[in-house]
Amino acid sequence: MMKIQLAKSFKERNKADVLLLPFWQGKKGAEPAFSLKPLLSLVKLPVESGDFKGKEGETQFIYLPRFPEKRILLVGLGKESDLSMEKVRTSYAAATRVCRRKKCKTLNILHFSAELDQACVCRAIGEGIFLANYLFSFKEKEEDREARIEALTLVGSDKRCLDALMKAQKITTAVCFTRDLVNGNADDVNAQRFVQEAKQLAKEFSSIHVKALGQKELEKEKMGLMLAVNRGAMQEPALILMEYRGDPGSKDVTAIVGKGITYDTGGLNIKPTGSMETMKCDMAGAGAVLGTMRAAASLGLKKNIIGVIAAAENAIGPKSYKPGDVFRSHSGKTVEITNTDAEGRLVLADALSYLQKHHRISRIVDLATLTGGVVVALGEEVTGFFSNEEDLAKALTHAGEKTYERLWRLPLHREYLEPMKSPIADLRNSGGGRKASPIMGAIFLQEFIEKGMPWAHLDIAGTAFLSELHKPYHTVHGTGVGVRLLIEFLENL
Repeated sequence: MMKIQLAKSFKERNKADVLLLPFWQGKKGAEPAFSLKPLLSLVKLPVESGDFKGKEGETQFIYLPRFPEKRILLVGLGKESDLSMEKVRTSYAAATRVCRRKKCKTLNILHFSAELDQACVCRAIGEGIFLANYLFSFKEKEEDREARIEALTLVGSDKRCLDALMKAQKITTAVCFTRDLVNGNADDVNAQRFVQEAKQLAKEFSSIHVKALGQKELEKEKMGLMLAVNRGAMQEPALILMEYRGDPGSKDVTAIVGKGITYDTGGLNIKPTGSMETMKCDMAGAGAVLGTMRAAASLGLKKNIIGVIAAAENAIGPKSYKPGDVFRSHSGKTVEITNTDAEGRLVLADALSYLQKHHRISRIVDLATLTGGVVVALGEEVTGFFSNEEDLAKALTHAGEKTYERLWRLPLHREYLEPMKSPIADLRNSGGGRKASPIMGAIFLQEFIEKGMPWAHLDIAGTAFLSELHKPYHTVHGTGVGVRLLIEFLENL
């Protein structure tokens, strides 16, 4: 974990590899976002030459003799009038990646003033740096891997900003924990690995209690859909429940449920080449649940949360479940399998049913890499979501705007249920074809939500695993999406 320090004045700072100086993009060029006059003459040449303009995410190194830092990095924040928390994140993330390429390990960051809340600015600075400092690599030689920042000193600030940085570190550590799971090999990150990680959380945090149901327990509970999906796999499935009681005196409990398909071949409706290579990410919803539980416990969040993970593998083998067959769910509803590649909704359906039967909860939010259709509709910038309750939808949307893990609400009109009806069962698991596939998946899940239960479904298929690394703070494909969003949502309930 990166070491974080505070230097109240410029003279009190420690030596470091880099000093980061922030700049605005002004009408006539870069303008300093700091007021230390001795520094202005040092950066005069690159600014007046026009080589550095202060654009968002723009960086430039300068080198000075007999200076406590080996180099100075000019960091562009863009126009001051357009400043946002996301621009702060992306600017400092860009600076972090430049420093990592130079093998820099220690940073001094000169604090800047803005009209925005200073603690929020410091938190955004931290998020940009910590997220961009993430490393995941199977490369053998250390010199082939990028260096990581090991220490950060915030110069010219106060304890309130230091606390904001520390909070950002706790949350982003949980995000990176989720990223590790999503980026890991599918053979390693299986259902039993999720059980182990959940139990390890319970060891680290006394506020978390874990219950895990294996093959026999799932059979006893008659969780026919989850068992069907996992039939072709070598590993047993697992339903994992983690209870966090941050506010024991309150009866308000939020359930977060994650799809944990540890690898998805598509089953007997096998995926084609080009569609299967990234399917180790099909457990990103489950990873986000684990990460959120870790973040909540490390922050001491004064909320009550139940995290649920439905972990299984959609493998191919002689025992694989078959298109055309009908299976009975935990709720008692029967489901005709029209597409074995629509498996995520099946494990979620049993998990949602079990959760509502055995626990008193106030609301449910589920996360799932459910459909390719949501990527067609919204790309990789925005998560498609559905909700049956207005206040819940608004709260999630607001949290998405604050964290820049943005959401876009899609409809749940009853007409979409018609293609999901079966002549031989209560439901089909797929409406067939490509029309409105994200909506069909959500409509199916809604059939397993009890009347009056506030519920939201987040389809993170596009945002959980990027095809292109186009954001400064996403250094590899797995993003850890959902953790920052849910913590923001939970804090503001």
